[in-house]
Amino acid sequence: MKEEIIIAGFGGQGVLSMGKILAYSGIMQGQEVTWMPAYGPEMRGGTANVTVILSDDPISSPIVSSYDTAIILNQQSMDKFEKTVKPGGLLLYDPNGILTPPTRSDIEIYKIEAASEASKMNNSRLFNMIVLGGFLRIKPIVKDENLAAGLRKSLPERHHKLIPLNEQAVERGKQTVYKV
Repeated sequence: MKEEIIIAGFGGQGVLSMGKILAYSGIMQGQEVTWMPAYGPEMRGGTANVTVILSDDPISSPIVSSYDTAIILNQQSMDKFEKTVKPGGLLLYDPNGILTPPTRSDIEIYKIEAASEASKMNNSRLFNMIVLGGFLRIKPIVKDENLAAGLRKSLPERHHKLIPLNEQAVERGKQTVYKV
């Protein structure tokens, strides 16, 4: 198994932390992993993306130009990365802030209204975990117990009390993602 993933959106949406949690989860599962963030000088509001590769075999390079999966969280990222999904690949997006939805017919397209679901949970900071849950429902590339271990590893200990809430958000994402 090898999965090449791009997660892209605005800074402040949890793009980099979502990638980091996914990467740590892969490590906990004994997989080979790369995590390569890219972001502008702005902390919030600027564009941010992260490439995560999970593989059962050694990874030759963390740099890829086409992806098995694109998780898209804003229009700029849709414009840039929709075309980079390999034919037969997956594009998952949150429609909040997307003016032009994906149009390709050679990939699987899924939608998750994570911003709305996070609002229903009264915590906008859960947005990225809802998206991650949606992705893992479609492609369960890491087991739930390894995701929990990845959360513990990636979150500072002072935030470990929030792990159950993050796990609830993952479950909400698994329940609310749907194919377009």
